[in-house]
Amino acid sequence: MRKYDERRIAARTRTLRTVTYVGLTLWALMVLFPYYWMVLTSVKSFGAYSSEYVPKFFTLSPTLQNYRDAFSMVPLAKYFWNSIIFTVATTGIMLVVIIPAAFAFARLEFRGKGIAFALFLSLMMIPNELVIITNYVTITNWGLRNSFAGLVLPSVTSVFYIYLLRENFAQIPDELYSAAKVDGTSDFKYLVRVMMPICRPTIITIIILKVIECWNSYVWPRLVTTDPNYFLVSNGIQEIRQNGFGRENIPAMMAAVVVISVPLIALFLAFRNKIMSGVSRGGIKG
Repeated sequence: MRKYDERRIAARTRTLRTVTYVGLTLWALMVLFPYYWMVLTSVKSFGAYSSEYVPKFFTLSPTLQNYRDAFSMVPLAKYFWNSIIFTVATTGIMLVVIIPAAFAFARLEFRGKGIAFALFLSLMMIPNELVIITNYVTITNWGLRNSFAGLVLPSVTSVFYIYLLRENFAQIPDELYSAAKVDGTSDFKYLVRVMMPICRPTIITIIILKVIECWNSYVWPRLVTTDPNYFLVSNGIQEIRQNGFGRENIPAMMAAVVVISVPLIALFLAFRNKIMSGVSRGGIKG
């Protein structure tokens, strides 16, 4: 009887595992299909794509001409470089702002700390549209339109990232901070040598999420930049559509999107474990 129960439990476990893997496989195919279709369209010739009354899920004559067209019709390489400058500068300045802020809320004691943090979190309830309007007026009054400073400044802080990092800092035992203060360690050294190494997965997660946010930024660059010298990749895609090239040549449009997507996909694949670890750590209290 005991062996029968063990076999039944083992069979039930195998069945559940099979159903789980089949479900995950189907879900993965649904998620990855748009990327497959994007890449497939980018290697189809314009003639082959235009002649398809019924879309085909493969091509026997792939071509890279669409990629050459994407870079020749607009200065996509320059927009790519502008996006790198914008992303690196914004992410770097943001870290300088949010790490000390999270440390202050997590470890320092000052009057009104709880109320200040609650008011700070309440900023997350303000609609983004209102923030964009305020930022636009401010940047315009300062004369920073069509400049990297105008692109970067409104994005150098984040209430959510400060909250996420503060929750991680708060999980570090108070005994470590007390011992460090007894040894004469300053708050800055304690932050750099103790708290930041312990919370490295979360910091890396924040960096990656911010890079993705900056790289995909569209509304703000469209508002404050009219000079092509400061266009980002998002502006480049829109420029392709506006000049009629994108409407006539969808394969070349998809080629540009593939080129723009590659850095983010590579970044996620390289640090996916850090992202999962950092997000899960941020949701644990203890």
